[in-house]
Amino acid sequence: MPQVLALALLSLTIPQAARAACEDPPGKGVIWIECDKRGVDLRGADLRGAVLTRTDFRDADLRGAKLSRADFSFGDLRGARLDEARLLKARFLSADLSEASMAKAYAKGASFDRARLLRTTLDGALLDQASLYQSDLTGARLRGASLRGADLRQAVLDGADLGTSDLEGADLERASLEDARLSEARLVKTNFTKSNLLFADLRNSDLSAAILVEAILEETLFDGARLDKAQWIDRRRCRRGSLGTCE
Repeated sequence: MPQVLALALLSLTIPQAARAACEDPPGKGVIWIECDKRGVDLRGADLRGAVLTRTDFRDADLRGAKLSRADFSFGDLRGARLDEARLLKARFLSADLSEASMAKAYAKGASFDRARLLRTTLDGALLDQASLYQSDLTGARLRGASLRGADLRQAVLDGADLGTSDLEGADLERASLEDARLSEARLVKTNFTKSNLLFADLRNSDLSAAILVEAILEETLFDGARLDKAQWIDRRRCRRGSLGTCE
């Protein structure tokens, strides 16, 4: 009988504790798990190191918030605003950021593995050394973004706009960039091995020392693209001075 009573009391206290955690005020290291934060205004808030997994942040305003090392994994951030947020080494594993705005966000070393970023705005964002393995960036905007050394293996960037972006040393092995726009992008030493660049626009981009081995380049636009020492689909090395075509 005492055991039954103890279990009954435990079943009552667990949901109350969960509710109390969700009602905790924002602050460093706060724990909001599976909470409803839809439309919340957290502009400029300090949530560094916070645990925010599986929480609903749809249409939330997090502009300029301090979110370094915060964990948004499996969360719903559709339509959220994270412009100019500080996201150093933040985690968004399998999170949904579709149609969110992250313009000029500082997300160096952040993890977006298997995240959904459909039609997400990342113009001018800093994503150097970020991990976007198997992420879906279909139709995303990344104009002027920096993704130096980023891991984009098997990512989907179909129809994405990466014009004037910097992907030096980024890994896009087996990524899909069909209809993607990469005009005037910096693609020095970028790895496109076995990637899909069907109908992609790479005009006036810098592909010096890039790797294009076994990539799909049908109807790909290379007008004015610099291909110095790039490794072509057949593994031959393009000559120095190659412009628009591998010579």
